[in-house]
Amino acid sequence: MFELDISHLKEKKNLLAFSAGVDSSALFFLLLEHGIKFDIALVNYGTRETSDKEEIHAKALAKEHKLYCHNIKAPSFDTHFEKQARDFRYEFFESLITIEGYDTLITAHQLNDQLEWLLMRLTKGAGLSELIGLEETSQRENYTLVRPLLKYSKEELLYYLKEKKHPYFEDESNRDEKYERNLFRKKFSDPLMKNYKEGIKRSFNYLKYDKNQLEETFEPIFSQKKLRIIQLHTPSAKVKATDLTLKELGYLLSASQRQEIEKETSLVIGGIWAVELQDDILYIAPYITTDMPKKFKEVCRVNSIPNKVRPYMYQENIDPKLLITHY
Repeated sequence: MFELDISHLKEKKNLLAFSAGVDSSALFFLLLEHGIKFDIALVNYGTRETSDKEEIHAKALAKEHKLYCHNIKAPSFDTHFEKQARDFRYEFFESLITIEGYDTLITAHQLNDQLEWLLMRLTKGAGLSELIGLEETSQRENYTLVRPLLKYSKEELLYYLKEKKHPYFEDESNRDEKYERNLFRKKFSDPLMKNYKEGIKRSFNYLKYDKNQLEETFEPIFSQKKLRIIQLHTPSAKVKATDLTLKELGYLLSASQRQEIEKETSLVIGGIWAVELQDDILYIAPYITTDMPKKFKEVCRVNSIPNKVRPYMYQENIDPKLLITHY
């Protein structure tokens, strides 16, 4: 039933983001079936009656299958729960990746999640690349994010768990409509998936093909720490290249910021990202201010390094001459 393109994970040290819910439980057992070695990481938010039971279950499941279970209890989040919980979760995962040397982070995002993302971004104003925000494989700074289940619906995953008699928990907080994603799920994405699942699957395949064609208009040519340099093959690719690069770095642009990028060749986004265009070369780096020696500034000037990215390069000991060899 499930055709997963995950054979490459056999060569990697893998970490599975685990919650004990339907999606991550299905992925847990599918990885085992495919002979993939992995550990699991669980965040206990303590927001539900079953939170502690799920943590105990995760530890027992890992022990049963001779895996390691990393777990942590999150602090209380009084405001913006969804964002703060996500930020805390990924900080935990990325600290484990750094400390334990994992190559990949595997998440259980599935077809319903893709549709929810598309609908939510559609209401905020987004282009094609932002609408198709979830990719099967995404490269992060020091690991690869892998989402093997994007072709499959929650209904299919639930059927698999029940057929195989695998354990899982139902997250009752998924029904709480005070969270935006849950509201979209109940009112829009669930009814659409129930009635038009196969058409939605085909549409995502077509959209992803179109997105890949669009992204051929630029290519990354240099990456070190959080500095990115992109070659634009057409001037109109500037906004798209900036948008996708910042998304990879963990920052989502607003509609007004995309308009600003379209008009300007040198600007600071959100007070934290420098974006500079020189001819057909786009530079993106964290925006900082710091004193730099005259010698370093002169080397940057001679090599045509834009002003706003120089302080970050100096702080991170990135040699300006190294950049020139890449374009």
